[in-house]
Amino acid sequence: MSKINIPVLIPLAAAQVAANEPGRLSALMLRHGTLELRYYVPPMPDPQTPHNRDELYVVAQGRGYFVRAAECCPCGPGDVLFVPAGVDHRFVDCAPGFALWVMFYGPKGGEN
Repeated sequence: MSKINIPVLIPLAAAQVAANEPGRLSALMLRHGTLELRYYVPPMPDPQTPHNRDELYVVAQGRGYFVRAAECCPCGPGDVLFVPAGVDHRFVDCAPGFALWVMFYGPKGGEN
């Protein structure tokens, strides 16, 4: 059984024009249970600090580099990046137009 108030499709075009939530650098696109879907265009330099929940990023467009703790990897459209709760991370050297879907989920402190 689906819930009527939860969209079945969130087009990238809708995310690109969505306003960031007050006090946040991302636009909230969906919330369901512990899942929060946001659209994030990281400013350079990316000011992120560790979050208190696990998160997944999916690169929506553009190319850049993702730093997680001591790791650094290139990323581009369609790539998926995982960050456990509490781990330092950020995007660096991103091309203009770089944008991501970010999903926060689970309890504070992350899942086991």
